Amino acid sequence: MATLAGTKKALGITGDYQDETIQPYFDEVVDFLKESGVADKNITDGLVARGVADTWNYGGAQGRLSEWFIQRASQLAYKK
Repeated sequence: MATLAGTKKALGITGDYQDETIQPYFDEVVDFLKESGVADKNITDGLVARGVADTWNYGGAQGRLSEWFIQRASQLAYKK
């Protein structure tokens, strides 16, 4: 299961000064994945980092989840 610390590491963020900013995005992405049927064990720091970057607009997806993120989440929802 993804952690905030691991997700920040994947995004290249150090320290804790942005934790309060990132936490709500992290929570939303994890909730999205769980509600989509992705098992906890398949929710990785890298996947959550992509979702956070997309929604935080950090990754240039203009506040939308990227096509890659949606495709990967769909694949993982079917994985046992």
